[in-house]
Amino acid sequence: MADFFVYFSWFLIWTMLVYHMFLMQGGYLHSMRYRKEEKELQKMKLPFPRVSILIPAHNEEVVIGNTLEAMSNLTYPAECLEVIVINDNSNDQTGEIAERYAQKYAFIKVINTKPPNGGKGKSGALNNGFHVSTGEIICVYDADNCPEPDAIYWLALGLINDPKAGAIVGKFRVVNATKNLLTRLINVETLTFQWLAQAGRWFWFKMATIPGTNFAIRSSILEELGGWDEKALSEDTELSFRVYNLGYHIRFFPSAVTWEQEPETLKVWWRQRTRWARGNIYVVIKFILSFHKLKRKNIGIDLFYFLYTYLLFFGGVMISHVIFIINLFVDLKLTIGFVSYILLVLGFLLFVTEALLALSVEKGQLTKRNFLTVLFMYFSYSQMWLFLVVYASFLEIKRVLLKQEVQWYKTKRFKQTVVPKDKSA
Repeated sequence: MADFFVYFSWFLIWTMLVYHMFLMQGGYLHSMRYRKEEKELQKMKLPFPRVSILIPAHNEEVVIGNTLEAMSNLTYPAECLEVIVINDNSNDQTGEIAERYAQKYAFIKVINTKPPNGGKGKSGALNNGFHVSTGEIICVYDADNCPEPDAIYWLALGLINDPKAGAIVGKFRVVNATKNLLTRLINVETLTFQWLAQAGRWFWFKMATIPGTNFAIRSSILEELGGWDEKALSEDTELSFRVYNLGYHIRFFPSAVTWEQEPETLKVWWRQRTRWARGNIYVVIKFILSFHKLKRKNIGIDLFYFLYTYLLFFGGVMISHVIFIINLFVDLKLTIGFVSYILLVLGFLLFVTEALLALSVEKGQLTKRNFLTVLFMYFSYSQMWLFLVVYASFLEIKRVLLKQEVQWYKTKRFKQTVVPKDKSA
């Protein structure tokens, strides 16, 4: 019986590993051709559409100044641009800092929200901002983001020249990547996710997930969808599925780059990632239960991917770990011990290869230090996700059973690091 569970767990694990290898191949191919797409798009001489940038901000005094400074440096025509800071029930200097920029730049304006309409979390703030926006295209940036000057240009250009795209997703880089070991690990995770999951899925399936920042979506689509789901902790993932269901694709276009701050302490990381995991579990359950009502059944590709990640792959890893631990104390008479060790080593090598391939795409990232970070990541950071998913699942089950209200956690900010001069390739 123990042999069966070992085989079963390794089947679940290796199905995901092989799929990720497939995605990484697509991501690498996309990295080699998107510059050509840039040149083709620049040949199109369409008028600039009006763009509204929404920046939800709750107690963001540490970072909001740098973000608005980056907005003031955008190359997009100011007459076609409005930046809306949603000062969402802040009790610090966020509003005052934002107002100073609004007085200096005509295209920046601030709306202040208070309960009961304000202070409910990011989705509510975005809906409040959307209601007063005037742009044909809506872009979203978190309050810790510093987009590169041409980011909005690329997002808008990509969207208006692709009528089948409901939304277009840019690339984000970690501004504090070298702060400590945790931010180095997050940096590797971020780059791998974008070139494996985002670029790979776009290359093969014309799919990508809307992130929480640095994306553009048609205002008409948001109007049709009724804005953001205020019950969703992962409002970006939830919105992605609804955009798919309207028949649009979501395009990954790495020419649009933003620099964002990541957690610098384990406590902040844990709380942020718990929110993400809980949000994704909510999305998976929501759309599985309503799958029969969905118009576009190809959504199942992405839905199954999330389901596999949070249930099947996770279950396979847990089964494998439990059997390994039990076998240390009780002889389970496993007959495939040697094969398991081979698969374990091959899985580790595949993980390392995928991460290094993603790093190789970015200028200055394939370094000796990052190589050692990847090796360490497999045995530490990646394993932490197991405990996190268990914890997030427990909280989400508890919330549903006890009919608790969704509690939004805003990621703590740290003193902003200057954007590196060595920008992404």
